Amino acid sequence: MSPAPDPLRPTLPTMIKRLAHLCFKTDQLETMVRFYRDVLGLRVKFTLKNDDGRAFGYYFECGERSFLELFDQQGVVRQWGGEVVALKPATGTHYQHFCLEVERLEAFRAELVARKLAVTEIAVGMDHSRQCWIKDPDGNDIELMEYTRDSLQTKGTH
Repeated sequence: MSPAPDPLRPTLPTMIKRLAHLCFKTDQLETMVRFYRDVLGLRVKFTLKNDDGRAFGYYFECGERSFLELFDQQGVVRQWGGEVVALKPATGTHYQHFCLEVERLEAFRAELVARKLAVTEIAVGMDHSRQCWIKDPDGNDIELMEYTRDSLQTKGTH
């Protein structure tokens, strides 16, 4: 009898390099752009413009070719069709949060607090990384994480 497959080992060669992007649709594009650009300090790499020349998509740099995309729902419909719908979590949506790796977590947290953003206290997670949490203007949870020398993400597998 052959041994059971190891659930922690991929069955195919690893070809995935990194998270390329995470995309959010919003009904308050300008507010969301100000949050990610002006509050969190993410740089806009480029924008996508509708045929009428209006920006409806923003790509924010999150390091090493990883991006956060924001799209205006009405602009998406104007450009690619479809219909405008109420943006509420749909049944079956399993999104929980996304995480941004940061340096100097205390200083970054202090800056966000100074900008009147609600930020949780810094805690150490089960993975031994330091973390705190915020929400964007649409209510999406964002984890801010700083790796430590003991962080499981920086250690070998298992």
